[in-house]
Amino acid sequence: MAIRILPEELIDQIAAGEVIERPASVVKELIENSLDAGARRIEVDIERGGSSLVRVRDDGGGMQPEEVALALARHATSKIASLEDLASVRTLGFRGEALPSIASVSRLRLLSRAAGAEHGTEVVAEAGSARPARPAAHAPGTTVEVRDLFFNVPARRKFVRTEATELGHIVRLVERLALSRPDVSFRLRHGERTLLTAPAETGVERPDARLRAVLGEPFLEHCVAVEQRGGPLSLEGWIGLPTAARAQADQQFWFVNGRAVRDRVLMNAARMAYRDVLFHGRHPAYVLYLTIDPQLVDVNAHPAKLEVRFRESRAVHDFIFRALERTLAATRPQPSVSANELVPVSLARVTPQALRSMPRPGAGLALGTSARESLHGAVVRDAPASSAIELPAAQPELTDRPLGTALAQLHGIYILAQDREGLLVIDMHAAHERVLYEQLKAQRAQGSIASQLLLAPVTVELKSHELDAALEQRAEFTRAGFEIDALGPTRLVVRRVPALSVGVDPAALLRETLAAGELGAGSHHLEAAADRLLATLACRTAVHAHRRLTLPEMDALLREMERTDRANQCNHGRPTWTRLTMRELDQLFLRGR
Repeated sequence: MAIRILPEELIDQIAAGEVIERPASVVKELIENSLDAGARRIEVDIERGGSSLVRVRDDGGGMQPEEVALALARHATSKIASLEDLASVRTLGFRGEALPSIASVSRLRLLSRAAGAEHGTEVVAEAGSARPARPAAHAPGTTVEVRDLFFNVPARRKFVRTEATELGHIVRLVERLALSRPDVSFRLRHGERTLLTAPAETGVERPDARLRAVLGEPFLEHCVAVEQRGGPLSLEGWIGLPTAARAQADQQFWFVNGRAVRDRVLMNAARMAYRDVLFHGRHPAYVLYLTIDPQLVDVNAHPAKLEVRFRESRAVHDFIFRALERTLAATRPQPSVSANELVPVSLARVTPQALRSMPRPGAGLALGTSARESLHGAVVRDAPASSAIELPAAQPELTDRPLGTALAQLHGIYILAQDREGLLVIDMHAAHERVLYEQLKAQRAQGSIASQLLLAPVTVELKSHELDAALEQRAEFTRAGFEIDALGPTRLVVRRVPALSVGVDPAALLRETLAAGELGAGSHHLEAAADRLLATLACRTAVHAHRRLTLPEMDALLREMERTDRANQCNHGRPTWTRLTMRELDQLFLRGR
């Protein structure tokens, strides 16, 4: 086939294929134009999932009559004029391709009226062919109607999914754009149904209403604020607590200079920040706004402007990772009520039968020493004939400590504690695992982890590839307190172990670490690989189920948890403790009804 110049109609349709993938793409481009025009109210109407109709109406600055027809010409834009402008783009749109691309694959009607103009102007285009502009009645602002998308491109129309699928993409897109601009009012309707109503936020207060409208009340109840600045970078927003992680990554929103993006650098930084506190297979929820000097980010990296490129991507990644990691480090037990909100009960009425049937240590409930003495050391005077005995309650000190005071151990697995608000249940192993893990990381940061020389070296039989993996990570094993060497193609000798692991079979620990691929090539970050080794070590050396603890030991663990970063979750992301308030306990026993 001979070389030839493509016809303009085909050129327009090829360009449209890069920008307009589905009805949601039309909605995105039109809303971004409205935001660039200074709109404070945007209304979106959809029919048949956007294939039949997409209408976007705004109250922005509008266009002068001579600009309306020009807006449908390719590469016509008011947002940049030179290469220097492109290097520091602050608007959402700048290519001048959206409207002509949409017009080339649909039936488009554009109405606009500039502020102060006597009337509006209308232009109609079909398959890229525009009619002359004419006066029309219209309020200040702009309305764009797009009907019969891809009617002239049957091959593209076949790729449009069902009405429900396409509508779902549109809803998620509008929600994302609504989160990007809380100061703008959004409304989305599909036929007669209103799918989203998000009034504009005013003032500088936290935009609870916008977050509630898009993400719902559960996100608000389980998120913490983020605010970090460093050099040309600023990060603000909200991140969900690890305990509120989701099965899907459907509530992860990134905005760069107000632009909604899906960027791998940003998402990877957030994923790494959660790596120590997230349960396997779960995804965090967050809404994060990154502000950066426009000259340090390239927004011209993707036809649909969904991706960006950072000039210093490693610096951006580390800034975000550290900011989120510091925020998540504060997820430790916190006081929930003040000292004067709850008055403890001073007396308990116990029958002799109940006293005799109370579980003894070894029968599931292990009472601490002070609790046992309080019960069995009670003096009974003038007992009534009914045999009912009034005893001073086993009332430990009610302090304002976040995890209260230890009462007992349940089935050798859970610690029961009491604070001013109610009953706390602590997973003994999970809590100790987190404490040990953070201690190991702190020791490594100071140089090396305390270790102990074995009296007799231990030989471990491994597969050849496991031995190679261990030797490749020998430096990390050394920093973790191990001393290992190869004795042959399948034999490894262990001469030194971390001091915390004394009593744990070093061969079993090494096999577990290597078999699970903890240090394998799947980890692209050396620090993450080293942390996995320490996490495995902490898990193996933490106190395990059915280990009996004394009250002082229980209290010591609670106090360590209160001082330990990320103590609300174990190394695998499971919660370490929970609280039953007096109100919840009263509801269980129907008290007050």
